[in-house]
Amino acid sequence: MSLSPSLDTHAARMDRMYRYQRHIYDLTRKYYLFGRDTLIRNLDAPRRGSVLEVGCGTGRNMALIAKRFPNCRLYGLDISAEMLASAQAKLAGLGQKGATAPVLRVADATNFSSQQFGTDGFDRIVISYALSMIPDWEAAIDAAIGALKPGGSLHIADFGQQEGLPGFVGTGLKAWLARFHVTPRPDLLKVLRQRADSAGATLEFRSLGRGYAWLATYRRHA
Repeated sequence: MSLSPSLDTHAARMDRMYRYQRHIYDLTRKYYLFGRDTLIRNLDAPRRGSVLEVGCGTGRNMALIAKRFPNCRLYGLDISAEMLASAQAKLAGLGQKGATAPVLRVADATNFSSQQFGTDGFDRIVISYALSMIPDWEAAIDAAIGALKPGGSLHIADFGQQEGLPGFVGTGLKAWLARFHVTPRPDLLKVLRQRADSAGATLEFRSLGRGYAWLATYRRHA
């Protein structure tokens, strides 16, 4: 797909950052990307349903989703071709283990459609620690909601605002994350609630680790 100049810049920045980092990404991130496994456990994907991960990175989450829901069709997108190279390698053997081989695409999270994957929508969409790295993160939420099937749900895990932790913890964490182009979204709940109210959808929201991480589930009406 063709990207605007600003998105070309974002894609290039992500590729530069992950060209080498992708090889140790999963090892290092497991210590502070809390809530990902909780999200997957609660995904409740329907049998033979479709699951898309937006910002699928190295494919770590998709591999766990495939293990938990082996009858689902899996799809993934990422703006970084470098990260998708790791995902392709990690997920290559799924088809030989009884699970359906996933469909992966280099695509922009703020402007994608289910048609790019040859389907008419997704039963479940996962965005795990990606909104804090997407400049136009609200557009990414809108694109995901637009790609849900009736009765489908959007599942989000990301950094919270450390609201229950000492102030110096949140200040230090945000300063450190900024070095990696990561910006926690303080308005995440507000934006999701607005979208849910306007569409007649339901929203579930909770924090983990005294606000270290936030989990949200947006459920579209059937």
